[in-house]
Amino acid sequence: MRQPVDEERVRRFMKALGREADREARLYFTGGVTAVLLGWRASTIDIDVKAEPESDRLMRGLAKLKDALQVNIELAAPDHFIPPLPGWEERSRFIGREGHLSFFHYDLYAQALAKIERGHLQDREDVRQMVEAGLVEPQELLRRFEQIEDQLHRYPAIDAPSFRRAVEEVVGRGAV
Repeated sequence: MRQPVDEERVRRFMKALGREADREARLYFTGGVTAVLLGWRASTIDIDVKAEPESDRLMRGLAKLKDALQVNIELAAPDHFIPPLPGWEERSRFIGREGHLSFFHYDLYAQALAKIERGHLQDREDVRQMVEAGLVEPQELLRRFEQIEDQLHRYPAIDAPSFRRAVEEVVGRGAV
């Protein structure tokens, strides 16, 4: 059985994966790991990551660590669910470096928009926490949404009008 992922487990994961990287790469955390490391959740059920560039060695390292650390690891990022936001890489917050691997929080605006689109209770709470902490500004969130709105047709599971309404609700309330 996999264990909940708290900050200590994330840090162990970072050190261990950093030892596996044999060349320069970036690893982006999304979802629950961001919530845990930025302090509004004590734990999460999995480690969602995006590697740039992907390599066989890094992917093998992920598979090995999944078992060694008894954690769920998934390749998941906002750009799997919504169009990538222009400039997401530059807005991704640096966490630390282990060996050849640099760790980042995937752009918080992209994370918030992906969470709004999904609309699950935990996702809405995460967005509320991001807004309350000043990590995401509601008007800027709407601006970022408008940057990708004309590309939503490429993601057939998204109902664009409903997605817009959900973003506007966040903007109107200042939180979810």
